[in-house]
Amino acid sequence: MSKGKATFVCGVCGHESRGWLGRCPDCGSWNSFAEEKEPVRQAAGRGNWALRPDSREPEAAVLALADVPAESTPRLTSHLPELDRVLGGGFVRGSLVLIGGDPGIGKSTLLLQALAAMGRSQKALYVSGEESPQQIRLRADRLQLGQEPLDILAATDFETIAAVLASRKPEIAVIDSIQTLYVEALSSAPGSVSQIREATAGLLRIAKGLGIIIVLVGHVTKDGAIAGPRVLEHMVDTVLYFEGERQMAYRMLRCVKNRFGATDELGLFEMTESGLHGVDNASMALLAGRPIQVPGSVVTACMEGTRPLLVELQALLQPSAYGAPQRMAQGLDRNRVTMLLAVLDKHFQLGLNNVDTYVSVVGGLRLAEPAADLCILAAVMSSQNNTPVRPACLVFGEVGLTGEIRSVSQADRRVQEAFRQGFTSFVLPGSCKLAVDRLRLPEDCDLFYVDRVGEAMDVLFDNGAQKP
Repeated sequence: MSKGKATFVCGVCGHESRGWLGRCPDCGSWNSFAEEKEPVRQAAGRGNWALRPDSREPEAAVLALADVPAESTPRLTSHLPELDRVLGGGFVRGSLVLIGGDPGIGKSTLLLQALAAMGRSQKALYVSGEESPQQIRLRADRLQLGQEPLDILAATDFETIAAVLASRKPEIAVIDSIQTLYVEALSSAPGSVSQIREATAGLLRIAKGLGIIIVLVGHVTKDGAIAGPRVLEHMVDTVLYFEGERQMAYRMLRCVKNRFGATDELGLFEMTESGLHGVDNASMALLAGRPIQVPGSVVTACMEGTRPLLVELQALLQPSAYGAPQRMAQGLDRNRVTMLLAVLDKHFQLGLNNVDTYVSVVGGLRLAEPAADLCILAAVMSSQNNTPVRPACLVFGEVGLTGEIRSVSQADRRVQEAFRQGFTSFVLPGSCKLAVDRLRLPEDCDLFYVDRVGEAMDVLFDNGAQKP
């Protein structure tokens, strides 16, 4: 028997060290190390098993790839279309799903609604480590789900939860939350790196061995990442983030990892008194209340997985009152916005070095794809000239450092979604002409294919912008 040794573990990335460190050498976090006791393990047998002449191959399920049956993955619907969209069609049996989000964003409400709907045809279990059964019943009554067939277990001991899962064998179980579970064999406190890692590994074995769908609820840090070691996201099959402003009615469920479907899918929900309801026409909801023909407001189309969404970008320019101008970006990468402003100033000599620039994505979305580059420049130019862009106009395209406009993926789906919402003018890269021409749009639609920033500005503004 070996003695247990003290180890210092980073609470962000799980890096282990024999001594305390002020800064983690892997993730760079400060004051994230905590002391934990290593469990006492049985010493392994001496010698190399593989070099023994009388050794036999262990009885393991070694199969040839061609002999593995090619079966379609069966899925269980959650009866929430937006949740099924993000999951790729529904839950997969034996999968481990992790969902994270800010406190009070609606994670427990969403999962309680899904379990209540699935409990009508499958055995469902809700394991709560933070709320009592009475609190869950109060929330269920608010959602008008108090009489639904749903089993509840209030426990934080992993051994108890594992025994209940093995005996009842539900089709789906929710663990709310993984940070409250503890393994009695470990001396560290619940929520520590070793406890989260050991509990998740145990739940993974149960999910794969018994074919149970297990959904884990995880807390998030102030930076928006799921709390705990990064290995937690590597162990699970699917990682979902529940996002949105608590003051707004809309919530977004984003998929960042999915072993059974496409990633970067987005589901849109509306928070009401009776719970979360899926939004069928997401583009219309995001553009609701948009000002018409106002300087600094431009609409673009972004792809969230396989779903095109229309979003509004706004820009505001004001003379700087300080020596260095401010660059503020909400929902966009600030460094990329700064780079695009440099491209615009280089080609049009607008004098942006003395102007504060604010760019925002309306609706709380975060845009990461470069297809919004041309829309950002159009909004900035519109605010600078105090002139609105063409009416009912959609703008998208990637902008290079030399001012060229490059192609974007799935341009035809973006244009088709915009046309469905009533847009009749489209400014897009010239390299997308072949894909868009297949749509056969009506003759009253204006398609402007541009290759340079100067060409795009001439099209967008009636008075014309001077080319470089």
